[in-house]
Amino acid sequence: MGQQQLLLLVLGIVIVGLAVVVGIQAFSENQKKANADSLVNDGIRIASDAQAWSLKPQAFGGPAAGEALGDVTFADIGLTTATVTTYSNTNGEFTIEDNTAAGACVIFKGSNGLTGDKLNEIYIEVTGTAQDEISTSINPATAPTC
Repeated sequence: MGQQQLLLLVLGIVIVGLAVVVGIQAFSENQKKANADSLVNDGIRIASDAQAWSLKPQAFGGPAAGEALGDVTFADIGLTTATVTTYSNTNGEFTIEDNTAAGACVIFKGSNGLTGDKLNEIYIEVTGTAQDEISTSINPATAPTC
């Protein structure tokens, strides 16, 4: 083979190698974002179910006398769980983090359970029963409080 052909062969291998590395990195980043979106979607569903529970009359499975939004459990909103404060599905694990503000607020935390730069943690804060009283934060520096 001539020098020109060898140079083109080496250049082609380098370009293909770089393309593979860039593709793997793009896939990893997209996978993390997709998981975060799935966690937020599940968290919003859980928060909406908590709001619906707090609006139900006690006769239809709503809060008992003296209970409020912050007293919700996963069992109250119809999610089967291994423990009272933990619910998990294929996207991650959800816990009830904070419901200490006199029953007026509840915070759900979702985590994909991975470590390092693949870790996703989301927080869903529910402060009332209106649709604009649900707020989300993805991988915050500090956890929100009620």
